[in-house]
Parts: sequence; C-alpha cells; structure tokens
Amino acid sequence: MYTISKEYHFSASHILHGLADDHPCARLHGHNYIVEVELQSEALNETGFVRDYRELDALKQYIDEHLDHRHLNDVLGEDNTTAEKLAKHFYDWCKDKWPEVSAVRVKETPKTCAEYKE
Repeated sequence: MYTISKEYHFSASHILHGLADDHPCARLHGHNYIVEVELQSEALNETGFVRDYRELDALKQYIDEHLDHRHLNDVLGEDNTTAEKLAKHFYDWCKDKWPEVSAVRVKETPKTCAEYKE
C-alpha cells in the first residue's frame, strides 16, 4: 500500500459549549491548526503518484477562503467545533474529491491530535 500525506495550516477561534465555567475551552480562544490529509492506494497512477500533490491545493484554497482567521462555530454552524469534529469535516470534504483519502488528522497544539478514518 502506498501512502502520501500533506499538511495545511490555519488559525481560527472557537468556543466549546457545555464545559464547566472554569474550563479554558469554554471561553473564546483560538488555535494554530494543522490539518494533515492522508491518501492511500495499492497502485500508482500512470505518472507514478498516488495522487499529484498539486491536486490537493483545492484543500488549501477551501481553508483559506472559508476557515482561516474565522470563528469556527459560526462558519460550521456547530456549538462544539472540537478537533474530532473538524477531522470528520475535513475527511468528508476531501473524500468527496479524492477517493484515495484514508484519514485526516487535526492538531490544535503540538501535543494533541484527533484523527478520522473509516
């Protein structure tokens, strides 16, 4: 199995509702997110790629136009825009365009990561 991945970075704010008042994520705050999309294939295309990395630039454009420096609760219409929900959102968005997508990981901090895969 061949596996490739590519990272994208963006900054955004959010609030997580339903947490204790003293929980820091219950307040408005932001992250410098890292989104990593992973694609897998048992065979390479005629050029020798799983998929040309340049084709994945559509994800960067989507992030830049809709999510970067935005308030995620408003953009995604969710009360709780957790890293887990973001990973699923990006997975669905990417899988619709590239059937080789096997997983999406979202990091809110260098020490935390949420992943969605089927």
